[in-house]
Amino acid sequence: MPALIKTDYVGTISWLGRVLDRDAALRSTSIGEAYANFAGIESEDHGGLTRASCSRVVTQYPKGTTIRNTRQICIVSADEMKQVAAAIDVDQFDPEWCGANMVIEGIPDFTHIPPSSRLQTQDGTTLTVDMVNRPCHLPAAIIDTDAPGHGRAFKAAAKDRRGVTAWVEREGVLRVGDTVTLHIPDQRNWQPDLGLHAL
Repeated sequence: MPALIKTDYVGTISWLGRVLDRDAALRSTSIGEAYANFAGIESEDHGGLTRASCSRVVTQYPKGTTIRNTRQICIVSADEMKQVAAAIDVDQFDPEWCGANMVIEGIPDFTHIPPSSRLQTQDGTTLTVDMVNRPCHLPAAIIDTDAPGHGRAFKAAAKDRRGVTAWVEREGVLRVGDTVTLHIPDQRNWQPDLGLHAL
């Protein structure tokens, strides 16, 4: 029995972007296609086989510890970004504002797909989902540049809608218009009390 189940949920890549230098600006730049290698998207500042640990994993490591980079690619949902746009009162949410690398249309409740799910294009390029990407305050200033007064509301509006981070499991090209099939782990939800009762 396979450890991953191929679902009937197929999305479409509707946008791709790249952040060249996070220290200069979080804003991503739109691109039509990208090569995803084991270190992430080429010339993308979130890429690399390893990264310095940050506040997200401070319970596990002192800040700055070299760890495996499972946050190579930031993926958001077109449907969820529409909800964020409505919540911050703008006509359309520009994925550049949050430093996104990919926008996917057609997979419901996208932010909450299970960790370790695979997103596989029709050509076999495969991304492994790490986990929910929690919203932060950094996009606020970028949003305010284009839509003054609307950035402050982003963090609250993006809760449970910020998408996921992922890393490259199988290298290949990613293109706007590619289809992406969702594969999910074949396991039940974690039930810690069940193990105690079984002893």
